[in-house]
Amino acid sequence: MEQKVTAAAEHFAKLVEQQLARVERMKKDQEFTDFAALSQVVVGICGGDGIGPIITREACRVLEYLLADELRSGKVVFKMIDGLTIENRIAKGKSIPDDVMEQLKSCHVILKGPTTTPRAGGDMPNLESANVTMRRELDLFANVRPVKVPEEGIDWIFFRENTEGSYTLGSRGINVDDGLAVDFTVTTAGGTDRIARLAYDYAARNGKNRVSIVTKANIIKTTDGNFLRRCQAIGQEYPGISTDDWYIDIMTANLVNQDIRSGFQVFILPNLYGDIITDEAAQIQGGVGTAGSANIGQHYAMFEAVHGSAPRLMEQGLGDYADPSSILRAAALLLSHIGRQKQAEKLEKALDICGVTEKKILANGTAAGATCREFGDYVMETVAKL
Repeated sequence: MEQKVTAAAEHFAKLVEQQLARVERMKKDQEFTDFAALSQVVVGICGGDGIGPIITREACRVLEYLLADELRSGKVVFKMIDGLTIENRIAKGKSIPDDVMEQLKSCHVILKGPTTTPRAGGDMPNLESANVTMRRELDLFANVRPVKVPEEGIDWIFFRENTEGSYTLGSRGINVDDGLAVDFTVTTAGGTDRIARLAYDYAARNGKNRVSIVTKANIIKTTDGNFLRRCQAIGQEYPGISTDDWYIDIMTANLVNQDIRSGFQVFILPNLYGDIITDEAAQIQGGVGTAGSANIGQHYAMFEAVHGSAPRLMEQGLGDYADPSSILRAAALLLSHIGRQKQAEKLEKALDICGVTEKKILANGTAAGATCREFGDYVMETVAKL
């Protein structure tokens, strides 16, 4: 037993050393790149795997249409990045191969398709999620997901901490022996403060007067407790905004409670809870295929579909019928982030018309629906009329 305890303690000590070094890096780098002020914006287009390349290609085509003038002038440049297929990641033995990571870091913002994450106990090697790796390596600390259902008064935006919590060390737990496995959760002062400030700044700039903090601080007292206290402290700097806090279990119920849910506006959540509850919120909006996702850092940003790589759709030969709505929503978030607000608003409005109100054609993953490309054509035709 003593040998097992020693090995576990040594493993934990290494993780603590790595996280302390990360804390110091955050302290030294307080600057934020103003993406909208760049003379040239390099946009990485990274297809991923499964349906990823299909829907990403369609989103790229729509972006090319919306940014035609800026692409011609060189103010915006697209860089195609391959290598995030599950086959290549397994062959290289890395969640993101080194050459692919180098290409990603040469871009300012990235539009990324879904990537398959091998599950523990499956046939594939136990690679870390490519998303988790990218968020950590590019320090994409904020996952931002808007959800709107206008007819029900729902206008939510979720700020999920993206680089800490239960996910940052999710592949670095330890099997002490056959009877005991331990994983780790991380919360830092710097990491919590920056996600909280981003959320409150957004609320202040956009006329929001309520921020809701979601944790399980009554049970997870140390990490969740610190997250809650620090978010509340940041909230005190914004006297015009009210702050309330909720436990994750009751908040999942609140979002389906039609009597109170329209009162919520801005949410701040640790990593795991944010992952779960934003999928629930997307389902309320119409499904995960209707929502886009932004991953914001100080010097990089990545935009992606909320859903996965849909291997069953590919196995059935229906990949061309995949719905690109989620990654097109992400493309609209990308446009806004790089200061192309007019194009972003046009794309959002077109998607509302095509996917919510008018719905002349729908790509629904079946041969009875439209193809991904046909839906892209529909969106561009709608943009042209706006």
